[in-house]
Amino acid sequence: MFPYHPAGVKALPLLDFGAPRVRNSAAMKTRMITPDTRIVVTGGSGFLGRHVMAALEQRGWRNAVTFRSAEYDLTREDGVRAMLADLRPEMVIHLAATVGGIGANRRYPGTYYFRNLQMGALLLEHARLQGVKRLLSVGTICSYPKVTPVPFREEELWNGYPEETNAPYGLAKKMLLVQSQAYRQEFGFDGVNVLCVNLYGPYDNFDPESSHVIPALVRKCVEAVESGAKEIEVWGTGSATREFLYVEDAARGIAAALENLEGSDPVNLGAGFEISIRDLAERIAKHAGFTGRLAWDSTKPDGQPRRSLDTSRAESLFGWRATTTFDEGLARTVAHFREHVAPALRFD
Repeated sequence: MFPYHPAGVKALPLLDFGAPRVRNSAAMKTRMITPDTRIVVTGGSGFLGRHVMAALEQRGWRNAVTFRSAEYDLTREDGVRAMLADLRPEMVIHLAATVGGIGANRRYPGTYYFRNLQMGALLLEHARLQGVKRLLSVGTICSYPKVTPVPFREEELWNGYPEETNAPYGLAKKMLLVQSQAYRQEFGFDGVNVLCVNLYGPYDNFDPESSHVIPALVRKCVEAVESGAKEIEVWGTGSATREFLYVEDAARGIAAALENLEGSDPVNLGAGFEISIRDLAERIAKHAGFTGRLAWDSTKPDGQPRRSLDTSRAESLFGWRATTTFDEGLARTVAHFREHVAPALRFD
């Protein structure tokens, strides 16, 4: 479906806090992407990555490659140096991350902090040293303060501490903004950044130990239908709100940002709506055909109280907005799980 290189990675724009702008100068045009630009995508075989690879291919960029972590360990300096030397990217899209839902973030805060910070810091440094022209880093809504006015605007990013259950992960990704700003100021390194809201869609992680809320609920509901269960447990009170972006829309936004975004200020990528976890669970149950009881476990954390992004900057700077309706995206996600994941599982 999309090109794979045993040692490939896509080139991303580097992060900094200069005002983003659409490229329009002659100097900018010298680094515009062409069909032959060598692009490496870290994490290109993962959930978001495989959709980004497809989006790049659809835009006619025929020299985009990725690799697997077993080939190059980006948490090690020798792994990062070897990857860049072997693949020689002109641009990099940095998607590789160690991620999970609330439960995984609570169990592995140190691991999530270290691995994400290490990967990003080493990649930025050695991309600079090896002459990468542009590095685009994909950040997270988890970097926003726990209490942020809704919808979240990019200028609110530094006005408080992130929600505690995912703060180590969110702060590790946030530090790449600082590094990118510093590198642009001192070295003129071209790094740009986008912040993605919660993603969902085909090829998501449906492992109950590490999945996010939509894939976790899809699996629970489908398994309950198959096994005849009358009740499923859902974490929290259901009162927290979230925004969810269909993964193919996110991939289009990332590709557009790689080509058009300037400066190191972060730019939000989101769907422009907010839904409570209770309403979300009921909607997923409907799509999956589960008619039993949703049992809310209020001893489990809700996470950040509200999440919803202002995405006007992305539309004004590079003409991107989400186009997939939520019900359409959920239907595709449930269908994918039933067709590609459920057959390999045992329903008791």
